[in-house]
Amino acid sequence: MARVTVEDCIVKVPNRFNLVMYASQRARDISAGSAETVERDNDKNPVIALREIAEDTLTLDELQESLILGLQKQQLGDDLEEDLEVTESLSQDSIILGATPIDGGAADHQTANTIAADAETTSPMTETLSDANPDIQTTGEAEKPED
Repeated sequence: MARVTVEDCIVKVPNRFNLVMYASQRARDISAGSAETVERDNDKNPVIALREIAEDTLTLDELQESLILGLQKQQLGDDLEEDLEVTESLSQDSIILGATPIDGGAADHQTANTIAADAETTSPMTETLSDANPDIQTTGEAEKPED
């Protein structure tokens, strides 16, 4: 195949958006040192990626997995206990700071609700506006200025 066209690849990947995403990720992988599955033939990495897709030398599952891993901002750790400790620590900090709990668990909501209830019972804002300043009208009618 001398020239790779989108029509050659669209048979393998019917969605053009997915084709572009797969080919671009594969080209990045090749640039990072991944082994090529077709001959280079003095082609650039995007052309090699399209040729690999057209010649079906890679599975779509491999391409999709590579794409997902390439776009992840944070890699999940192998140590699940460490991840849980970090989540628990962040959840405790958010409760102390009055923020919404991270994991949304029932225990976190109960603790947050208890803190909020305590804050309402000890609120210093117990008097209304009219009690604080009797000169303010609270009937909802505004005085019209005299002409």
